Amino acid sequence: MTITPAPVGLLLDVDGPIASPLTRTIAIPSIIEDLVTLTAAGVPVAFITGRSDAFIREQVMEPLLAAGLDDALRTPGARMFGVYEKGAAWSTIGPDGLGEVEVDRSVAVPEALVEAIRAIHRDFDETMFWDDTKRAMVSIEQRADVDASAYKPEQDRFERAVFDAAVELGVGIRYRDEVRPDADGAVPFRIDPTIISTDVESVLLDKDKGAERALNHFAATGPLPSVWRSVGDSRSDYLMADHVHARGLEVAHVDVRPSDGILGRPYRVIVEGDLIHDEAGAAFLRYWRERA
Repeated sequence: MTITPAPVGLLLDVDGPIASPLTRTIAIPSIIEDLVTLTAAGVPVAFITGRSDAFIREQVMEPLLAAGLDDALRTPGARMFGVYEKGAAWSTIGPDGLGEVEVDRSVAVPEALVEAIRAIHRDFDETMFWDDTKRAMVSIEQRADVDASAYKPEQDRFERAVFDAAVELGVGIRYRDEVRPDADGAVPFRIDPTIISTDVESVLLDKDKGAERALNHFAATGPLPSVWRSVGDSRSDYLMADHVHARGLEVAHVDVRPSDGILGRPYRVIVEGDLIHDEAGAAFLRYWRERA
């Protein structure tokens, strides 16, 4: 059977456009409904996130499967894929949820630095918690019962302590504008702050790596749409569209937090009026659902 390419392919960040940055869950029911409908219509959907596979399994897959995603993924031509920890882990997604998760251990944070960060975190556990589900990255996240105004200054102090510990261990690391190479002159790791977390990760990981994995998977499993949309709330999320554009496909990026500054790109950047975060994500999905 010949499968006609879908009108669009979707590369979706999770925190912000899909999951509320406040509740860390899918708080808008239409997002679930529209993702199921789009998948059944043959739109390839990839979640490209810094979150772990465990988070996606619990907070994204469970409500989607309960809403009928299993049947949608049995439809001929339906495709869904997950890239976790910015490309350090990935899996297919089928009617039973996540398939076997593959992990690139070559990009994992050195164990000595992991233990040093654990020790530092003990002094900050009143405002942030350790994400034990990560396989290659280290992530420490704002506690849901802590206000952002209390979290931000503690986050800054925590990151400075982590940077100093990495330097002391001889781990090449980048933090904002500061760079400290290792003994070989290399800088293989970075500290990456977000509005609700701090990630310590390989410099080889980012959203363009995730987009590459997703498009390669979709290309191997069926025809690629000629039109793509990436959606995210961070400046690094533009890298998804950068990769699609570099492959010669039509793409636009949907920025659901434009207040951080819209980046200049050779493709269209879309904002959903005054809507931000998951409200903007919901509006975007509804637009494409009506056209699918």
